[in-house]
Amino acid sequence: MNVSIVLFTSDLRLHDHPPLRAALASASEVVPLFVRDPAVDRVGFAAPNRLAFLADCLTDLDAGLRARGGRLVVRHGDTVAEVCAVARETDADEVHMAAGCTAFAHERERRLRHALERDGRRLYVHDGVVTVLPAGEVTPAGSDHFAVFTPYHRRWSAEPPRSPAAAPRSVPVPGGLRSDEVPSRTAVASVSEGLAAGGERKGRERLTAWLSRHVDSYEDRHDDLAGDVTSRLSPYLHFGAVSANEVVHRARSRGGAGAAAFVRQMCWRDFHHQVLNARPHAATEDYRTRHDRWRHGKQAEADLRAWQEGRTGYPLVDAAMRQLAHEGWMHNRGRLLAASFLTKTLYLDWRLGARHFLGLLVDGDIANNQLNWQWAAGTGTDTRPNRVLNPVLQARRYDPEGAYVRRWVPELAALTTPVVHEPWKLPPLDRAAVDYPDPIVALADGLGRFRRARGQD
Repeated sequence: MNVSIVLFTSDLRLHDHPPLRAALASASEVVPLFVRDPAVDRVGFAAPNRLAFLADCLTDLDAGLRARGGRLVVRHGDTVAEVCAVARETDADEVHMAAGCTAFAHERERRLRHALERDGRRLYVHDGVVTVLPAGEVTPAGSDHFAVFTPYHRRWSAEPPRSPAAAPRSVPVPGGLRSDEVPSRTAVASVSEGLAAGGERKGRERLTAWLSRHVDSYEDRHDDLAGDVTSRLSPYLHFGAVSANEVVHRARSRGGAGAAAFVRQMCWRDFHHQVLNARPHAATEDYRTRHDRWRHGKQAEADLRAWQEGRTGYPLVDAAMRQLAHEGWMHNRGRLLAASFLTKTLYLDWRLGARHFLGLLVDGDIANNQLNWQWAAGTGTDTRPNRVLNPVLQARRYDPEGAYVRRWVPELAALTTPVVHEPWKLPPLDRAAVDYPDPIVALADGLGRFRRARGQD
């Protein structure tokens, strides 16, 4: 009996899983393997919220495999060493895995391929498993990636993605193979109180419910902070508990303006993956430098802390930051505003904000987090690098009744609209009764400082 290995990484599902399908087609038995590699933690994965969600995903994946006659094999250690060890233990001929887009993923694939070939085995890396289209599937003339979204979206939309595959009915796994325990969420400390439950089953339930209830209103309401009609699928997409390819297929099948607007957001996700795949250094360096001299010193550090704690004195910014702390997730409009405020109004390095987000976000994806931060800072693919979002105007537009602010900044819950967005305008006695800080910077002062720094004054 021949054996193949499926190395699960950020594709923790059974539905629409090309590596698993290929392994089952090539062998009579398959080892579904997940390796908890300390090197992944060292490059920033090991935030409590992501560890807890990962545990949910692995528990659910193991349950799905057991329902099909198999099980998940878990090992701890260096991925290359552990995969090679399992291959020797089972005399596996092939290893199948999903392609990644980060520098870490590229190096892991290179090392694993070399080690397996040295043992006379083969590695098959499957594209388009964590994205809709493979990262290098569409490129412009004369370049290895698109640097502007609109032409990418045009080409991306014209490319037919593969048909989603059903989950296999059975997954025969060799007997007697050692496995460590599947991680448990309860073993993870400091998890955000409102963190969602992970796993393929939960992700598929959320997708089905959202498509039936909210997708039709997505185009008109996706920026409605209080309405909260976004899909909230980003954590499941980040861990591959749902297939981006299947999500797009199902949304397109639903049809309508809301579905089209949602699919466009899925294209943004692919766009960032193809940028990072071509320019891995963009995870830590400016994609397009603006020669910024970001603020440093004690006042800059105090401003950063106020932003992190949701105490900037701008209610919508603070509401977004407090949602992040409580849920390990933040509404996309809140992310854009919080990032603009840090990088442009406070003129602090985007990497500080990206690091804080990665410490809390359950969907903390390197491609999307880092490149969205660069987009907001004006150092990335944004064609309007010096645009500054005004938190008061954003509040009036996207939280007109103040419901989102009152939910997350309870000190302001008793205030009426519109003063809930500008509490500093309260009469002195009323203002003194509200335990909420004054703005840490006047918007005009922050804007002037930013424009001078960028040579725009």
